Amino acid sequence: MDLLSLLGVVVAFAAILAGNFFEGGSVDSLLNLPAALIVVGGTLGATILQTPFAVLKRAGRLLGWMLFPPVVAEQVLVKKILAFSKTARKDGLLGLEDQAVNEKDLLLRKGLLLLTDGYEPERIRQRLEEEVEHQERQDTRAANIFEHMGGYAPTIGIIGAVMGLIQVMGNLDRPEIVGAGIATAFVATIYGVGLANLLFYPIAGKLKAILHDYVGAQVLLIEGVIAIAEGEHPKAIEARLQSLARR
Repeated sequence: MDLLSLLGVVVAFAAILAGNFFEGGSVDSLLNLPAALIVVGGTLGATILQTPFAVLKRAGRLLGWMLFPPVVAEQVLVKKILAFSKTARKDGLLGLEDQAVNEKDLLLRKGLLLLTDGYEPERIRQRLEEEVEHQERQDTRAANIFEHMGGYAPTIGIIGAVMGLIQVMGNLDRPEIVGAGIATAFVATIYGVGLANLLFYPIAGKLKAILHDYVGAQVLLIEGVIAIAEGEHPKAIEARLQSLARR
């Protein structure tokens, strides 16, 4: 579990609430159901309208990466590729077939199967890179949804503020409605700006950073498979991969 994500959310909202308290405010002053409905509902509605269902579904899965990011253990991957390279030198490429079938990493399994099928190194590289690029495009589109939400939320917060002021101007002779309208106006703005800058933009940035590390590991994997296809010595493969590994 990535506890830093939880810590970031807690620190951000705790700072806002603490600042409000020291200014003499209360938590109740920041709770406004109409403002929340306008901002959250409007942002979700605009996002759903803009985004294809498949991308929305993928974004929901990526959101889980905030707490449980994919494990990018490059040194473990290097050791696994070295083991495959030693098998290939000892038993030939066909000796990798049984290990390929049992490999859990889908990209590595595909690369090993391409090896055992006798594909040329450049053809293997092309197939694997196409796979990585396609997945990266899909994941980046999904991560960008949160950036879009960060753009919508403040604007819809302004819509909520204007709606609150409309209620105020239309009911100047009714003080109880005037107070509620002013509260909705200001709180809606806070919700819009706060959600954008404390949640949506940080989530988008964190997901893109995770994707960057994940793609880096896949590039390392491809280089390892190509090195095996080219018949490099395991020690040369290790040096090649260690130059690409970050940890």
